[in-house]
Amino acid sequence: MLTVSKITKSYGALRALDGVSAEFREGEIHAVLGENGAGKSTLMNLLAGFTKPDSGSIKLDGKELPVGRPFECKRLGIAMIHQHFTLVPGFTVEENLALAAISGPGPIDSRELSKPAMAQAEALGWPLDLAAKTGQLPVGAQQRIEILKALSGESRVIIFDEPTAVLSQGEVEDLFRVLRALKQDGKTVILIAHKLREVMAVADRVTVLRRGKVVGEAPIGQVTSDRLVEWMVGEIPPLLQKNADTKYREGLRATGLSAKGDRGERALHGIDLEARRGEILGIGGVDGNGQVELAEVFAGVRSYGGGLEWEGRPFDPDSRSPRIAYIPQDRQHDGLALGMSIEDNMLIEGHRRPSLTAGPFIRRQRLRQWSSGLIERFDIKTGSAKARADSLSGGNQQKLVVARALDEVPDLLVAVNPGRGLDVKATEYVHRKILDARNAGAAVVLVSTDLDEIGALATRTLYLSRGQIVEGEGAAALVGGAG
Repeated sequence: MLTVSKITKSYGALRALDGVSAEFREGEIHAVLGENGAGKSTLMNLLAGFTKPDSGSIKLDGKELPVGRPFECKRLGIAMIHQHFTLVPGFTVEENLALAAISGPGPIDSRELSKPAMAQAEALGWPLDLAAKTGQLPVGAQQRIEILKALSGESRVIIFDEPTAVLSQGEVEDLFRVLRALKQDGKTVILIAHKLREVMAVADRVTVLRRGKVVGEAPIGQVTSDRLVEWMVGEIPPLLQKNADTKYREGLRATGLSAKGDRGERALHGIDLEARRGEILGIGGVDGNGQVELAEVFAGVRSYGGGLEWEGRPFDPDSRSPRIAYIPQDRQHDGLALGMSIEDNMLIEGHRRPSLTAGPFIRRQRLRQWSSGLIERFDIKTGSAKARADSLSGGNQQKLVVARALDEVPDLLVAVNPGRGLDVKATEYVHRKILDARNAGAAVVLVSTDLDEIGALATRTLYLSRGQIVEGEGAAALVGGAG
């Protein structure tokens, strides 16, 4: 059994954890819930040895863990699968699996070192291309490699940090199959999650954090989704009004659109679609079937072939018209400069504002006021706009990207998994801002692997499979199957 007792942890004036106690048992899936910034990731990083508590104790089978020493914690059987993968993109699958198995200096035989992980892959029914570069694989395949890295050792406690954030429904179901198998093997499975439907489906026990404190803990059969929301945010957010009275107007039109992926493969071919002003066009399907490439074409960050028009005229993403707002899939690699301040990350969009510039110079005082206003409006939990972006929790990093994109109403909003890693309250707010943009006349293209998100927002939905639009009955089933 893994136990934490009266754990506290502060970062400057911010008390991330305040007297937290919990038990994580063998043969159990234990979900940890809470708003963004509630302390979930801090607690998990303590368990895995990545940081030290200010006070309190962490014990495994009654023995103190070597806090602050991740390699020792890993040797004792604690593994963590991070939300943002720790793979080397330029390495092959085999090399990444071997890298995780290296135990000390000496000759490296990547084929031999990766054998335990490959045995796990075979047992789980996961086919892997050992020669493929991991950076060129879909996120679902990358997550499988992360899980195999954790399972290839003698892991007793396995921590999953938001594992379903960018998975399709079929991939989620497969992941849950793996979690249940781990439970049957007597492992302790700790699951950080925001999607209550998934928690209710797979967890045995749940602990809820709010503002660094435990506010509730119970077997999953003794709580409802509404009770969990009340524990997390104090009140149940109101239902969104999906439909609008806005009349649709001509917006974005694609004809015979084609594009290549990062490996030079044909990612899109023969795409015909229209995203009208005043509507939200949902783009669904299994990850890796061209959704991200399509979003990047619309956002102006990927070259393309075929026809693309805006309001009947040739589409030029580099021009000021239409004004495009973009929420990318990967906030850390595509959305933020993590080593820069929150304020400077806001400037990525703000430098286009005449009120914030004087010729080639930035009006720093006005920038600070504008950034502070966005931090307050979007409830980004930070002590200062001067703090680095990598000091924020994953959910608050997502809020920063969304705040920058939706501060002003765009003509075209391209959003890829905008609710990824957000808690219930923050998701409701971001969804409301997307609906506000739609109601103000923007054309919105929503790419999401989350069926609930598409169902809550999209006016209509198209599905992609192998770079093509799939229509007719059964198209939605692609979300739960192979592309």
